[in-house]
Amino acid sequence: MPLSPLDIHNKEFTKVFRGYAEDEVNEFLNQIIKDYELLLREKKELEEKVKQMTEQMEHYNTLEDTLQKSIVVAQEAAEEVRRNAQQEAKLIIKEAEKNADRIVNEALAKARKITIEIDALKKQSKVFRNRFKMLVEAQLDLLNSDDWDHLMEYDIGLTEIQEQFNRDDDEDFLKKSATEEEKF
Repeated sequence: MPLSPLDIHNKEFTKVFRGYAEDEVNEFLNQIIKDYELLLREKKELEEKVKQMTEQMEHYNTLEDTLQKSIVVAQEAAEEVRRNAQQEAKLIIKEAEKNADRIVNEALAKARKITIEIDALKKQSKVFRNRFKMLVEAQLDLLNSDDWDHLMEYDIGLTEIQEQFNRDDDEDFLKKSATEEEKF
């Protein structure tokens, strides 16, 4: 067991004939006690510092472990996000390809429909053109006929037309009156 300053202070030496000078020994022992107390205090302070440093080192080691684990988790999360993003990108591309195919198919169907409509309009146009041509030819035949010449030969005056109109009106009036009398 190590000596304490109190052990040194309380140490009593036996007195012998021709021994050391007691005052010098006591003075030296007092100096040793002071130095020893100082050394013990320094040792205790250093032990406290070592204890604090050890605790700090343990704290930093724990922190380092936590940081390393966090880094690993972050790397795994980043890898997961990257994989998810790649999968999502593939899905988006597939969806875009499906939409593109659908749009192309719809466009082709519309183009076919328009082509059919154009063909139908062409046929109708040909039919209309033939009918119109026949109508124009019939009208030209009418214009070229002798009937026009006969119409030009008629020479009826205005008085004759008025007399005919008055006769027709009188006949209509008589017919109406006779019909009304029959009703009664």
